[in-house]
Amino acid sequence: MNFSAPRPTALLLIATLLASTVPLQSAYGQAADEGIVLEKPSRLKNLVPAEQLERSAAQQFAQMKRQASEKNALAPDDHPQLIRLRTISKRLLPHISRWNSKAANWQWEVQLFGSNAINAFCMPGGKIGFYMGILDRLKLTDDEVAMVMGHEIAHALREHSRERLAKNQLTGIGAGVLSSVLGLGDVGRTVMDYGAQLTMLKFSRDDESEADLIGLDLAARAGFDPRAGVTLWRKMSAASKNSPPQWLSTHPSGNNRIAEIERHLDQVLPLYAKAIGKTLDTLPPDPSL
Repeated sequence: MNFSAPRPTALLLIATLLASTVPLQSAYGQAADEGIVLEKPSRLKNLVPAEQLERSAAQQFAQMKRQASEKNALAPDDHPQLIRLRTISKRLLPHISRWNSKAANWQWEVQLFGSNAINAFCMPGGKIGFYMGILDRLKLTDDEVAMVMGHEIAHALREHSRERLAKNQLTGIGAGVLSSVLGLGDVGRTVMDYGAQLTMLKFSRDDESEADLIGLDLAARAGFDPRAGVTLWRKMSAASKNSPPQWLSTHPSGNNRIAEIERHLDQVLPLYAKAIGKTLDTLPPDPSL
């Protein structure tokens, strides 16, 4: 099929999608004093079918579990650390709809892998994985685990992977893939293997900043101390002095990361206080001091 001359309606749709890469100014329906407020995500992600990406992620996650199980490196359901992770996730997940109304219907799952790596992730569709190393080597508190998990969940809620893949298609493949995704060609042949791409995907600094802030918001609403975001990143920085942990290699860490978290604490501390039945002046001591 000739992709060099797409139909006028397709050209209009492409132009609309490209224009929508500029974030919209309307927020997610919450006042500034009710937690973190961000601009709406780019509609560019719509170039990548959500169902196909989530299906690929689920298949990849299932493969990871099989491989880990064969090596006796998949935590059993009664493992104390896995029980801990799932308990924390059950407190975070009731608050996800504020950021993505579809996420309540995802098949959420939490698994723990027996690796010394300092790493964690959340795949599209709600597949959460932690590595034993991030818990043991950093001696994470529950509040700090909630910061990590909230951050990773935020990537899935904002569909950062989907947006990154769409941008990769625009820059790496060109009009052929655009035409296919828009229904002008053989989608089965030209849409790339999303599962394979997920393993190589890196988020932008803007993605990371969004995930930090949404993670703070989720954790605070769930009754976890958002000030633990500061202690978490201090631990991560200390762990990276000799060799950067894998989590840092895919999560850029700038000098202003802790400062950015601290700058938004006033927005989330009231949520934390409300969640634990306290007032701001009766909160537990600041763990970062």
